[in-house]
Amino acid sequence: MRERRPAQERRRAREFESFVAGAGGRLLSAAALLTGEPAARPAPAAEELLLRALSRTYAAWDRLGGDDPYERTRRELAARFARTARRHRRPRGGPLARLSPRERLVLVLRLYEDVPEELAAAQLGLPAARVHDLCLHAVAELRSRRRPEPPPAPAPSPKSSAP
Repeated sequence: MRERRPAQERRRAREFESFVAGAGGRLLSAAALLTGEPAARPAPAAEELLLRALSRTYAAWDRLGGDDPYERTRRELAARFARTARRHRRPRGGPLARLSPRERLVLVLRLYEDVPEELAAAQLGLPAARVHDLCLHAVAELRSRRRPEPPPAPAPSPKSSAP
């Protein structure tokens, strides 16, 4: 029995590493959107948020059974963000930075992660109508503050040929 434990741990670690290799990029992007950090440069708050969610998933890895590890990690990510939202109130320059933390959370779940409204509402402990309103408000806010398009460049004047 003593030799089976290390073999099980190695198998568990390999499975988890494989999961993170496949899903880590998308989860990090979701975390960066949640924290309001730009995804292009290092996002320490997003990385910390994801690391904590992944550690909870790893701790429950053997108990997942037939559950989807991505779904579990996404739920952990959203729950941890909701608990620590007060840390993420300051804009950090990301595409969703001007939204409130709750609006970012709803928008990421509904539009980026494609979570159905009822499921997002249940996960957040909100009525479905509130999730719907938050999503609409967040989208309207993003549309209203879109950067104005630069005016078109003037057409070049035709050169006159001298005789």
